[in-house]
Amino acid sequence: MDNISFLFYWDIIMNEDRTIFKKVDMDLSSLLTYIEIGDIGLPDIQRPFVWSASKVRDLFDSMYRGFPIGYLLFWNNPSRTDVRQIGTEGKQHKIPNLLIIDGQQRLTSLYSVFRGQPVKDENYQEKIIEIAFRPTDGKFSVSDAATKKDTEFIDDISKIWSDGKSSYTIVKDFLNKIKEKREISDEEEDKISHNLDRLFDLQKYPFTALEIASTVDEAQVADIFVRINSEGVKLNQSDFILTLLSVFGEDLRKELETFCYESRFPVKPGGKPSPYNHFITPSPDQLLRVSVALAFKRGKLQSVYQILRGKDHTTGKYSEEKRNEQFEKLRISQKSVLDLTNWHQFFSALQGAGFKSGNLISSENALLFAYAFYLIGKNQFKLAQYELDRLISRWFYTITLSGRYSSSPESMMDSDLNLIKDLQTEEEFKSVLENAINNTLTPDFWTISLPNELITSSVRNPVIYAFYASQIKQNSTALFSNKYISNLLDPSIKAKKKFMDRHHLFPKAYLMREGIEDFKLINQVANFSFVEWPDNIRISDTPPQEYLLKIKEEKKFTEEQWRLMHINHALPDNWENMEYTEFLERRRLLMTDIIKQGFESL
Repeated sequence: MDNISFLFYWDIIMNEDRTIFKKVDMDLSSLLTYIEIGDIGLPDIQRPFVWSASKVRDLFDSMYRGFPIGYLLFWNNPSRTDVRQIGTEGKQHKIPNLLIIDGQQRLTSLYSVFRGQPVKDENYQEKIIEIAFRPTDGKFSVSDAATKKDTEFIDDISKIWSDGKSSYTIVKDFLNKIKEKREISDEEEDKISHNLDRLFDLQKYPFTALEIASTVDEAQVADIFVRINSEGVKLNQSDFILTLLSVFGEDLRKELETFCYESRFPVKPGGKPSPYNHFITPSPDQLLRVSVALAFKRGKLQSVYQILRGKDHTTGKYSEEKRNEQFEKLRISQKSVLDLTNWHQFFSALQGAGFKSGNLISSENALLFAYAFYLIGKNQFKLAQYELDRLISRWFYTITLSGRYSSSPESMMDSDLNLIKDLQTEEEFKSVLENAINNTLTPDFWTISLPNELITSSVRNPVIYAFYASQIKQNSTALFSNKYISNLLDPSIKAKKKFMDRHHLFPKAYLMREGIEDFKLINQVANFSFVEWPDNIRISDTPPQEYLLKIKEEKKFTEEQWRLMHINHALPDNWENMEYTEFLERRRLLMTDIIKQGFESL
């Protein structure tokens, strides 16, 4: 830790002249033993094990060379019970003294290798970390086919400690293996023996741990973590709640992880339905937010942490009874959130509104918060499916167009949930959401705000996604084509080449020849439209006056087909002959009309 980091750290760990931490020294063997018997709990306070095998290799190399590998940060919290630990079943203490806040990835790596235990990767699949070691020169490598065949390597150093052999036996066995293949000098034998002894003695590697007092709350712990963590990692409130799930509701945490893992595959083993969809591959913390919104009508997770710990807001005290009550609420809500029928019906409603897939979704927050309102409408207010689909589709259009959750999403969601938390009837719920929609999408929004939002070259602008969704909703074909945009954007069809391209209506090279060189102006979203990729290639940099005549003649469109195609793509009459900036202004207004028509068709 450098001096500046230490000063920041000292600033947070001193509270009214009272030190809230102490320094503890121990060796690695002791650390691993404490984890194994349960004195140190190792809940998933951060994320799944994400270190690469090469990073674990580098960790061992640093320790082997005697380099420091950083401190550990523990949180003394003896009031917690039933904490899940990694380690040997049957030898765990029920109440661990310490929880690991910083250093989890290092300690998990060491525990996995020293004890030969698997870890879970970012896809929640178990894997074994295998590190190889060459005693002749002290080189560490990630174990692979080459190291496994090479007699100069110990292909998996876990065996050094897990086999229970003495260092003398390990050295003797390795030397005998080498001597079977080649001769070694006395000098080389001494070097091999020395290097193997050093490897074996890594279990004596010294660690310094900083132990935070149990009186410190989770907000301060998170602040300490942020201030002193050299990798810029930040603990979120969802990390602490997921930790509580590991502590008091392991089944809930496991269900979340399993759901997220299965969402990566179209079908589960045996051909069973899965959460897979073309909108989102969720993470546990994202689904947790939906469950929390449904269970407690809260968008901010900070207060939910205290609720789940069993805090009584009247007395300020914590109780096991209250904690169990709150966890049961969360359990009921999570069951609904992870219900495959609810999950897929929600996405079906979005598809019915024209949002074909995640390619037309600009904000996952908007997606997940809309799902929360969908479940509230279904579970609490018992809306009929057709009414629910229509209402949530209109709501999703609204939050997409307005960027409702783009800034301070938790606070905005909290505010929206406050609007409905005391409602009693279906009609009240529908009325509150419709009022929020109408108050957002005002006449001024359609005539002033929305056209201005289209003055952009950003291809991920939510407004342009709403335009494409409206075209899909109205069964528009691609420009210069009789094929529907919805079919050409079908996410289930995988091809080497996309069926459609975003085509510059006024080609880039043509505009530059005309003296327009500002790419932000050239790449305005109003200068793009979907065409089939062969048409895009054929048009190239030809002026619109020329390529329009050629395409109309080649494809033999009728006047009515030509007129409707121009309307559906928001192209003003005689646009090809307009001055470019006038064309952009006129088309933005027509694009706004298309979006409004799509919204009003719901």
